[in-house]
Amino acid sequence: MGGYRVTVPTDLRLIRHGESVANTQPIIAGMRADVGLTDLGRQQARLLEERLRTDDWAADVLYASTLPRAIETAAYVSRGLGLPVEPDDEVQELRPGVADGLSIAEWRRRYPGLEQGPSNRPHQRFSPEGESWAEFVVRVGAALTRILERHPDESVVVVTHGGVIEASFHLALSLGASTPQAGFAPANTSITHWRHDPTGPGGSPWSLITFNDAHHLVGRTTGAPPQDAVPTAGDDTVSGPDS
Repeated sequence: MGGYRVTVPTDLRLIRHGESVANTQPIIAGMRADVGLTDLGRQQARLLEERLRTDDWAADVLYASTLPRAIETAAYVSRGLGLPVEPDDEVQELRPGVADGLSIAEWRRRYPGLEQGPSNRPHQRFSPEGESWAEFVVRVGAALTRILERHPDESVVVVTHGGVIEASFHLALSLGASTPQAGFAPANTSITHWRHDPTGPGGSPWSLITFNDAHHLVGRTTGAPPQDAVPTAGDDTVSGPDS
């Protein structure tokens, strides 16, 4: 056989964190303001852990965003998969800069126009020292590409954020940051499963296997669903009841 090697696709599963305090409060939730999961979020994460113990797929490596809501969720995923967590700053949600910790009302007052959404202003930063949507998409694309290159032929899990899941579609579909966005609403603790095969048919290495798979929650969680994010770059950089 010589140096011949059969290429096996890499499976990449992106898991959104459980419901966070930042999902239920009208605040900007970056590293400073993120205080982790709600009780409902922990219940969701426990149900995910139970599912991962019995699902018929195994993972080789587990990464997690370093934001507290993702790290807390990753602890449940770690137990479910029997893998240590490898923290990765580059799969964080969009970085809000100096707006981190502000109320949504104060953010809107200080930085007007951003509520129009990132599709209209993809190069405008969230606030000073923060990211724009375009910068965010580039960062996430580079991070996911690096992870795939590091783990060819393996099964990779990343505990992350709705905005990162959205950015994964930009990477897979070769969309620019200025491309008008479709709506994405990944549920808390849902699994989005991509398969990456450099020799895939049709010239594209990407196949979407599942999106927003949260069947472990069906009929088993209590409480109101999390509020939708206000129209910015990510799922939970900003959110709250006035969105």
